[in-house]
Amino acid sequence: MAGLCALLCSHQLCAQTSAEMKLGIEGLFRLADENSISLKASATSVEAAEAAWQSARSQRLPELSVSVSYLGDGRLWDRDFSNGMSVGMPHLGNNFSVEATQVVYAGGAISTGIELADLAKQMATLDADRNRQEIRFLLVGFYLDLYKLNNQEQVLLKNLELTEQVIRNMNVRRSQGTALKNDIIRYELQREMLRLQLTKVRDAVIIINHQLVSMLHLPADTRLVPDSALLQAEVDILAEADWQAMGRESNVALRQAEVAEQMSRSKVRMERAGSLPQVAIFAADHLDGPITIEVPVLDNNFNYWMVGIGIRYSLSSLYRNNRNVDRARLEARCASERLDLAREHLETSVQAGYVGFMTSFAELATQRKNVELADENYGVTVNRYDNELALLTDLLDAGNTKLAADLGMVNARINVIYSFFKMKYLTHTL
Repeated sequence: MAGLCALLCSHQLCAQTSAEMKLGIEGLFRLADENSISLKASATSVEAAEAAWQSARSQRLPELSVSVSYLGDGRLWDRDFSNGMSVGMPHLGNNFSVEATQVVYAGGAISTGIELADLAKQMATLDADRNRQEIRFLLVGFYLDLYKLNNQEQVLLKNLELTEQVIRNMNVRRSQGTALKNDIIRYELQREMLRLQLTKVRDAVIIINHQLVSMLHLPADTRLVPDSALLQAEVDILAEADWQAMGRESNVALRQAEVAEQMSRSKVRMERAGSLPQVAIFAADHLDGPITIEVPVLDNNFNYWMVGIGIRYSLSSLYRNNRNVDRARLEARCASERLDLAREHLETSVQAGYVGFMTSFAELATQRKNVELADENYGVTVNRYDNELALLTDLLDAGNTKLAADLGMVNARINVIYSFFKMKYLTHTL
Protein backbone atom coordinates (compact mmCIF):
# COMPACT_ATOMS: atom_id res chain seq x y z
CA MET A 1 0.00 0.00 0.00
CA ALA A 2 2.89 2.34 0.69
CA GLY A 3 4.25 1.66 -2.80
CA LEU A 4 0.82 2.24 -4.33
CA CYS A 5 0.45 5.56 -2.50
CA ALA A 6 3.89 6.63 -3.63
CA LEU A 7 3.03 5.71 -7.21
CA LEU A 8 -0.25 7.68 -7.13
CA CYS A 9 1.48 10.67 -5.57
CA SER A 10 4.19 10.61 -8.22
CA HIS A 11 1.56 10.55 -11.01
CA GLN A 12 -0.27 13.47 -9.42
CA LEU A 13 2.98 15.41 -9.10
CA CYS A 14 3.83 14.76 -12.75
CA ALA A 15 0.37 15.95 -13.81
CA GLN A 16 0.79 19.17 -11.84
CA THR A 17 4.26 19.73 -13.23
CA SER A 18 3.14 19.12 -16.81
CA ALA A 19 0.38 21.74 -16.35
CA GLU A 20 2.84 24.35 -15.09
CA MET A 21 5.07 26.38 -17.37
CA LYS A 22 7.82 28.60 -16.06
CA LEU A 23 8.12 31.47 -18.46
CA GLY A 24 10.32 34.53 -18.78
CA ILE A 25 9.67 37.70 -20.76
CA GLU A 26 11.58 36.51 -23.83
CA GLY A 27 9.75 33.19 -23.80
CA LEU A 28 6.49 35.09 -23.53
CA PHE A 29 7.36 37.11 -26.65
CA ARG A 30 8.47 34.00 -28.52
CA LEU A 31 5.18 32.21 -27.86
CA ALA A 32 3.24 35.29 -28.95
CA ASP A 33 5.17 35.46 -32.23
CA GLU A 34 4.48 31.78 -32.86
CA ASN A 35 0.84 31.51 -31.79
CA SER A 36 -0.86 34.91 -31.91
CA ILE A 37 -3.65 34.98 -34.52
CA SER A 38 -3.41 38.77 -34.71
CA LEU A 39 0.28 38.58 -35.63
CA LYS A 40 -0.44 35.88 -38.21
CA ALA A 41 -3.05 38.16 -39.81
CA SER A 42 -0.49 40.98 -39.91
CA ALA A 43 2.03 38.68 -41.59
CA THR A 44 -0.57 37.78 -44.23
CA SER A 45 -1.17 41.49 -44.88
CA VAL A 46 2.57 41.94 -45.47
CA GLU A 47 2.54 39.05 -47.97
CA ALA A 48 -0.43 40.62 -49.78
CA ALA A 49 1.41 43.95 -50.00
CA GLU A 50 4.47 42.15 -51.38
CA ALA A 51 2.30 40.53 -54.05
CA ALA A 52 0.82 43.94 -54.97
CA TRP A 53 4.33 45.36 -55.34
CA GLN A 54 5.36 42.49 -57.62
CA SER A 55 2.19 43.08 -59.65
CA ALA A 56 3.05 46.77 -60.07
CA ARG A 57 6.53 45.88 -61.29
CA SER A 58 5.07 43.45 -63.84
CA GLN A 59 3.53 46.40 -65.72
CA ARG A 60 6.92 46.85 -67.41
CA LEU A 61 6.92 43.33 -68.89
CA PRO A 62 5.95 42.68 -72.55
CA GLU A 63 2.50 41.43 -73.41
CA LEU A 64 2.05 37.98 -74.95
CA SER A 65 -1.33 36.66 -76.11
CA VAL A 66 -2.52 33.46 -77.78
CA SER A 67 -6.07 32.76 -78.93
CA VAL A 68 -7.80 29.94 -80.79
CA SER A 69 -11.33 30.45 -82.09
CA TYR A 70 -14.11 28.68 -83.98
CA LEU A 71 -15.37 30.52 -87.07
CA GLY A 72 -18.86 29.90 -88.44
CA ASP A 73 -19.81 30.13 -92.14
CA GLY A 74 -20.30 33.60 -93.59
CA ARG A 75 -23.23 35.16 -95.50
CA LEU A 76 -22.89 37.39 -98.56
CA TRP A 77 -25.52 39.83 -99.99
CA ASP A 78 -25.72 42.55 -102.58
CA ARG A 79 -25.81 46.13 -101.39
CA ASP A 80 -29.63 46.02 -101.32
CA PHE A 81 -29.45 42.80 -99.27
CA SER A 82 -30.67 40.65 -102.18
CA ASN A 83 -29.13 37.55 -103.77
CA GLY A 84 -27.92 36.16 -100.49
CA MET A 85 -25.52 33.24 -100.54
CA SER A 86 -23.53 31.23 -98.02
CA VAL A 87 -19.76 31.51 -97.95
CA GLY A 88 -17.86 28.59 -96.53
CA MET A 89 -15.06 29.45 -94.09
CA PRO A 90 -12.32 27.49 -92.37
CA HIS A 91 -13.66 26.85 -88.91
CA LEU A 92 -10.36 26.91 -86.95
CA GLY A 93 -8.97 30.39 -86.33
CA ASN A 94 -5.81 31.40 -84.50
CA ASN A 95 -4.07 34.56 -83.36
CA PHE A 96 -0.56 34.59 -81.94
CA SER A 97 0.84 37.96 -80.96
CA VAL A 98 3.82 39.30 -79.09
CA GLU A 99 3.78 42.98 -78.20
CA ALA A 100 6.52 44.81 -76.34
CA THR A 101 6.08 48.40 -75.29
CA GLN A 102 8.72 50.44 -73.55
CA VAL A 103 7.45 53.69 -72.12
CA VAL A 104 10.04 56.35 -72.78
CA TYR A 105 8.21 59.15 -71.01
CA ALA A 106 4.99 59.04 -69.01
CA GLY A 107 5.53 61.83 -66.54
CA GLY A 108 6.74 59.28 -63.97
CA ALA A 109 3.36 57.48 -63.76
CA ILE A 110 4.71 53.92 -63.95
CA SER A 111 7.72 54.42 -61.68
CA THR A 112 5.53 56.34 -59.22
CA GLY A 113 3.00 53.50 -59.22
CA ILE A 114 5.78 51.05 -58.37
CA GLU A 115 7.02 53.43 -55.68
CA LEU A 116 3.53 53.67 -54.17
CA ALA A 117 3.26 49.88 -54.11
CA ASP A 118 6.63 49.68 -52.37
CA LEU A 119 5.54 52.28 -49.80
CA ALA A 120 2.31 50.33 -49.24
CA LYS A 121 4.44 47.26 -48.54
CA GLN A 122 6.49 49.25 -46.04
CA MET A 123 3.29 50.48 -44.39
CA ALA A 124 1.99 46.91 -44.06
CA THR A 125 5.30 45.86 -42.50
CA LEU A 126 5.08 48.76 -40.05
CA ASP A 127 1.50 47.81 -39.19
CA ALA A 128 2.74 44.32 -38.34
CA ASP A 129 5.55 45.77 -36.21
CA ARG A 130 3.14 48.07 -34.39
CA ASN A 131 0.73 45.22 -33.76
CA ARG A 132 3.60 43.15 -32.38
CA GLN A 133 4.64 45.96 -30.03
CA GLU A 134 1.07 46.42 -28.75
CA ILE A 135 0.58 42.70 -28.15
CA ARG A 136 3.91 42.43 -26.37
CA PHE A 137 3.14 45.37 -24.09
CA LEU A 138 -0.29 43.92 -23.30
CA LEU A 139 1.32 40.58 -22.46
CA VAL A 140 3.93 42.31 -20.28
CA GLY A 141 1.13 44.02 -18.35
CA PHE A 142 -0.65 40.72 -17.69
CA TYR A 143 2.63 38.99 -16.91
CA LEU A 144 3.70 41.59 -14.35
CA ASP A 145 0.22 41.58 -12.81
CA LEU A 146 0.55 37.82 -12.43
CA TYR A 147 4.00 38.26 -10.89
CA LYS A 148 2.67 40.91 -8.52
CA LEU A 149 -0.23 38.71 -7.43
CA ASN A 150 2.06 35.74 -6.84
CA ASN A 151 4.29 37.90 -4.65
CA GLN A 152 1.27 39.28 -2.81
CA GLU A 153 0.23 35.70 -2.14
CA GLN A 154 3.64 34.96 -0.59
CA VAL A 155 3.43 38.12 1.54
CA LEU A 156 -0.07 37.21 2.74
CA LEU A 157 1.01 33.66 3.55
CA LYS A 158 3.96 35.00 5.54
CA ASN A 159 1.76 37.43 7.49
CA LEU A 160 -0.84 34.71 7.97
CA GLU A 161 1.87 32.51 9.48
CA LEU A 162 2.89 35.33 11.83
CA THR A 163 -0.75 35.80 12.84
CA GLU A 164 -1.11 32.08 13.57
CA GLN A 165 2.00 32.26 15.73
CA VAL A 166 0.61 35.23 17.68
CA ILE A 167 -2.66 33.36 18.24
CA ARG A 168 -0.77 30.35 19.54
CA ASN A 169 1.19 32.55 21.92
CA MET A 170 -2.02 34.22 23.11
CA ASN A 171 -3.63 30.85 23.78
CA VAL A 172 -0.63 29.91 25.91
CA ARG A 173 -0.91 33.19 27.82
CA ARG A 174 -4.65 32.72 28.24
CA SER A 175 -4.05 29.33 29.77
CA GLN A 176 -1.71 31.11 32.18
CA GLY A 177 -4.33 33.74 32.91
CA THR A 178 -2.42 36.67 31.39
CA ALA A 179 -4.53 37.12 28.20
CA LEU A 180 -8.23 37.56 27.54
CA LYS A 181 -10.42 35.61 25.13
CA ASN A 182 -11.43 38.93 23.57
CA ASP A 183 -7.81 39.55 22.52
CA ILE A 184 -7.64 36.18 20.82
CA ILE A 185 -10.94 36.80 18.99
CA ARG A 186 -9.68 40.10 17.58
CA TYR A 187 -6.60 38.41 16.18
CA GLU A 188 -8.68 35.57 14.82
CA LEU A 189 -10.74 38.21 12.96
CA GLN A 190 -7.51 39.55 11.47
CA ARG A 191 -6.57 36.02 10.42
CA GLU A 192 -9.89 35.60 8.62
CA MET A 193 -9.39 38.92 6.82
CA LEU A 194 -5.97 37.74 5.68
CA ARG A 195 -7.48 34.51 4.43
CA LEU A 196 -10.12 36.46 2.52
CA GLN A 197 -7.43 38.65 0.89
CA LEU A 198 -5.51 35.49 0.02
CA THR A 199 -8.59 33.99 -1.66
CA LYS A 200 -9.16 37.17 -3.70
CA VAL A 201 -5.53 37.19 -4.81
CA ARG A 202 -5.68 33.54 -5.88
CA ASP A 203 -8.90 34.16 -7.81
CA ALA A 204 -7.27 37.10 -9.59
CA VAL A 205 -4.33 34.84 -10.47
CA ILE A 206 -6.73 32.38 -12.10
CA ILE A 207 -8.33 35.13 -14.18
CA ILE A 208 -5.07 36.68 -15.42
CA ASN A 209 -3.52 33.26 -16.04
CA HIS A 210 -6.51 32.38 -18.24
CA GLN A 211 -6.12 35.62 -20.21
CA LEU A 212 -2.44 34.92 -20.84
CA VAL A 213 -3.06 31.29 -21.79
CA SER A 214 -5.80 32.35 -24.22
CA MET A 215 -3.64 35.01 -25.88
CA LEU A 216 -0.74 32.56 -26.26
CA HIS A 217 -3.06 29.72 -27.41
CA LEU A 218 -1.70 27.29 -24.83
CA PRO A 219 -3.64 24.34 -23.36
CA ALA A 220 -6.43 25.55 -21.08
CA ASP A 221 -5.02 23.75 -18.02
CA THR A 222 -1.61 25.46 -18.31
CA ARG A 223 -0.54 27.39 -15.23
CA LEU A 224 2.07 30.03 -16.03
CA VAL A 225 4.76 30.63 -13.45
CA PRO A 226 6.70 33.91 -13.88
CA ASP A 227 10.47 33.74 -13.70
CA SER A 228 11.54 34.48 -10.13
CA ALA A 229 14.72 36.16 -11.36
CA LEU A 230 12.74 38.99 -12.97
CA LEU A 231 13.06 41.40 -10.04
CA GLN A 232 16.81 40.81 -9.86
CA ALA A 233 17.29 41.64 -13.54
CA GLU A 234 19.25 44.78 -14.36
CA VAL A 235 17.18 47.72 -15.56
CA ASP A 236 18.85 50.08 -18.01
CA ILE A 237 18.70 53.60 -16.59
CA LEU A 238 19.29 55.78 -19.63
CA ALA A 239 19.11 59.52 -19.89
CA GLU A 240 15.95 61.06 -21.31
CA ALA A 241 17.86 62.21 -24.40
CA ASP A 242 18.84 58.60 -25.12
CA TRP A 243 15.23 57.44 -24.87
CA GLN A 244 14.15 60.30 -27.15
CA ALA A 245 16.78 59.27 -29.72
CA MET A 246 15.63 55.65 -29.55
CA GLY A 247 12.05 56.79 -30.07
CA ARG A 248 12.89 58.89 -33.13
CA GLU A 249 14.71 55.91 -34.64
CA SER A 250 12.38 53.04 -33.75
CA ASN A 251 8.89 54.36 -32.97
CA VAL A 252 6.57 52.70 -35.48
CA ALA A 253 3.91 55.42 -35.39
CA LEU A 254 6.51 58.02 -36.34
CA ARG A 255 7.88 55.83 -39.13
CA GLN A 256 4.34 55.26 -40.41
CA ALA A 257 3.77 59.01 -40.49
CA GLU A 258 6.99 59.40 -42.49
CA VAL A 259 5.91 56.72 -44.98
CA ALA A 260 2.45 58.32 -45.26
CA GLU A 261 4.11 61.64 -46.12
CA GLN A 262 6.21 59.95 -48.81
CA MET A 263 3.08 58.30 -50.22
CA SER A 264 1.26 61.63 -50.37
CA ARG A 265 4.15 63.20 -52.29
CA SER A 266 4.15 60.27 -54.70
CA LYS A 267 0.42 60.75 -55.26
CA VAL A 268 1.05 64.39 -56.17
CA ARG A 269 3.55 63.25 -58.82
CA MET A 270 1.06 60.65 -60.01
CA GLU A 271 -1.67 63.25 -60.48
CA ARG A 272 0.74 65.57 -62.29
CA ALA A 273 1.67 62.73 -64.62
CA GLY A 274 -1.96 62.60 -65.76
CA SER A 275 -1.53 66.05 -67.33
CA LEU A 276 1.58 65.09 -69.29
CA PRO A 277 1.87 63.20 -72.61
CA GLN A 278 3.04 59.61 -72.78
CA VAL A 279 5.71 58.55 -75.27
CA ALA A 280 6.44 54.88 -75.87
CA ILE A 281 8.43 52.74 -78.28
CA PHE A 282 6.60 49.60 -79.31
CA ALA A 283 7.26 46.48 -81.37
CA ALA A 284 4.82 43.73 -82.26
CA ASP A 285 4.65 40.51 -84.25
CA HIS A 286 1.35 38.88 -85.24
CA LEU A 287 0.54 35.53 -86.81
CA ASP A 288 -3.15 35.36 -87.76
CA GLY A 289 -5.23 32.87 -89.69
CA PRO A 290 -7.36 32.43 -91.67
CA ILE A 291 -7.40 35.61 -93.79
CA THR A 292 -11.00 36.79 -93.56
CA ILE A 293 -10.68 40.06 -95.49
CA GLU A 294 -10.78 38.15 -98.78
CA VAL A 295 -13.84 36.48 -100.33
CA PRO A 296 -13.59 33.63 -100.63
CA VAL A 297 -11.69 33.38 -97.34
CA LEU A 298 -8.07 32.31 -97.65
CA ASP A 299 -7.22 29.36 -95.40
CA ASN A 300 -3.71 30.62 -94.75
CA ASN A 301 -1.66 32.11 -91.89
CA PHE A 302 -0.62 35.73 -92.31
CA ASN A 303 2.42 37.06 -90.44
CA TYR A 304 3.21 40.73 -90.07
CA TRP A 305 5.30 42.86 -87.68
CA MET A 306 5.58 46.51 -86.80
CA VAL A 307 7.72 48.95 -84.86
CA GLY A 308 7.00 52.54 -84.04
CA ILE A 309 6.74 55.40 -81.59
CA GLY A 310 3.44 56.20 -79.95
CA ILE A 311 2.42 59.51 -78.39
CA ARG A 312 -0.66 59.73 -76.23
CA TYR A 313 -2.16 62.79 -74.63
CA SER A 314 -5.55 63.25 -72.97
CA LEU A 315 -6.96 66.69 -73.74
CA SER A 316 -9.55 66.29 -70.98
CA SER A 317 -6.74 66.42 -68.42
CA LEU A 318 -6.43 70.14 -69.13
CA TYR A 319 -9.67 70.83 -67.28
CA ARG A 320 -10.07 67.70 -65.12
CA ASN A 321 -6.69 67.01 -63.58
CA ASN A 322 -6.04 70.38 -61.94
CA ARG A 323 -8.52 69.65 -59.17
CA ASN A 324 -6.95 66.24 -58.58
CA VAL A 325 -3.52 67.82 -58.28
CA ASP A 326 -4.83 70.43 -55.82
CA ARG A 327 -6.46 67.69 -53.73
CA ALA A 328 -3.24 65.65 -53.73
CA ARG A 329 -1.25 68.69 -52.63
CA LEU A 330 -3.62 69.34 -49.73
CA GLU A 331 -3.37 65.69 -48.69
CA ALA A 332 0.42 65.96 -48.83
CA ARG A 333 0.36 69.04 -46.61
CA CYS A 334 -1.98 67.25 -44.20
CA ALA A 335 0.39 64.26 -44.09
CA SER A 336 3.30 66.59 -43.33
CA GLU A 337 1.36 68.18 -40.48
CA ARG A 338 0.49 64.71 -39.13
CA LEU A 339 4.19 63.87 -39.17
CA ASP A 340 4.96 66.96 -37.10
CA LEU A 341 2.14 65.99 -34.73
CA ALA A 342 3.52 62.45 -34.41
CA ARG A 343 6.96 63.82 -33.52
CA GLU A 344 5.43 66.12 -30.92
CA HIS A 345 3.32 63.33 -29.43
CA LEU A 346 6.32 61.00 -29.25
CA GLU A 347 8.43 63.65 -27.50
CA THR A 348 5.78 64.38 -24.86
CA SER A 349 4.98 60.68 -24.32
CA VAL A 350 8.62 59.73 -23.81
CA GLN A 351 9.15 62.70 -21.47
CA ALA A 352 6.11 61.78 -19.36
CA GLY A 353 7.10 58.11 -19.34
CA TYR A 354 10.65 58.98 -18.28
CA VAL A 355 9.42 61.09 -15.37
CA GLY A 356 7.22 58.20 -14.26
CA PHE A 357 10.18 55.83 -14.65
CA MET A 358 12.32 57.97 -12.34
CA THR A 359 9.43 58.29 -9.89
CA SER A 360 9.20 54.50 -9.65
CA PHE A 361 12.79 54.36 -8.37
CA ALA A 362 12.02 56.98 -5.73
CA GLU A 363 8.93 55.01 -4.72
CA LEU A 364 10.98 51.82 -4.47
CA ALA A 365 13.53 53.49 -2.19
CA THR A 366 10.73 54.84 0.01
CA GLN A 367 8.98 51.47 0.23
CA ARG A 368 12.26 49.73 1.07
CA LYS A 369 12.75 52.12 3.98
CA ASN A 370 9.12 51.61 5.03
CA VAL A 371 9.64 47.84 5.17
CA GLU A 372 12.71 48.26 7.38
CA LEU A 373 10.83 50.56 9.76
CA ALA A 374 7.69 48.40 9.76
CA ASP A 375 9.70 45.24 10.54
CA GLU A 376 11.54 47.01 13.33
CA ASN A 377 8.31 48.45 14.73
CA TYR A 378 6.57 45.06 14.58
CA GLY A 379 9.44 43.31 16.37
CA VAL A 380 9.53 45.94 19.11
CA THR A 381 5.73 45.88 19.52
CA VAL A 382 5.62 42.08 19.75
CA ASN A 383 8.34 42.16 22.41
CA ARG A 384 6.53 44.86 24.38
CA TYR A 385 3.23 43.01 24.12
CA ASP A 386 4.84 39.80 25.33
CA ASN A 387 6.14 41.77 28.34
CA GLU A 388 2.71 43.36 28.86
CA LEU A 389 4.01 46.81 27.97
CA ALA A 390 1.79 47.32 24.89
CA LEU A 391 -1.89 46.94 24.15
CA LEU A 392 -3.40 44.51 21.67
CA THR A 393 -4.45 47.42 19.46
CA ASP A 394 -0.78 48.43 19.21
CA LEU A 395 0.08 44.90 18.07
CA LEU A 396 -2.74 44.91 15.50
CA ASP A 397 -1.66 48.29 14.16
CA ALA A 398 1.94 47.09 13.89
CA GLY A 399 0.84 43.96 12.04
CA ASN A 400 -1.31 45.93 9.59
CA THR A 401 1.52 48.40 9.01
CA LYS A 402 3.93 45.56 8.29
CA LEU A 403 1.48 43.93 5.85
CA ALA A 404 0.92 47.24 4.02
CA ALA A 405 4.68 47.88 3.85
CA ASP A 406 5.43 44.38 2.50
CA LEU A 407 2.73 44.65 -0.17
CA GLY A 408 3.90 48.16 -1.06
CA MET A 409 7.43 46.88 -1.49
CA VAL A 410 6.28 44.17 -3.89
CA ASN A 411 4.22 46.63 -5.91
CA ALA A 412 7.08 49.14 -6.03
CA ARG A 413 9.46 46.54 -7.44
CA ILE A 414 6.96 45.51 -10.09
CA ASN A 415 6.27 49.18 -10.95
CA VAL A 416 9.96 49.72 -11.71
CA ILE A 417 9.93 46.78 -14.14
CA TYR A 418 6.64 47.93 -15.66
CA SER A 419 7.89 51.51 -16.11
CA PHE A 420 10.99 50.18 -17.85
CA PHE A 421 8.94 48.10 -20.29
CA LYS A 422 6.62 51.06 -20.81
CA MET A 423 9.61 53.12 -21.93
CA LYS A 424 10.55 50.32 -24.35
CA TYR A 425 6.98 50.29 -25.61
CA LEU A 426 6.88 54.05 -26.11
CA THR A 427 10.07 53.84 -28.15
CA HIS A 428 8.88 50.57 -29.77
CA THR A 429 12.00 48.65 -28.82
CA LEU A 430 10.23 45.75 -27.06
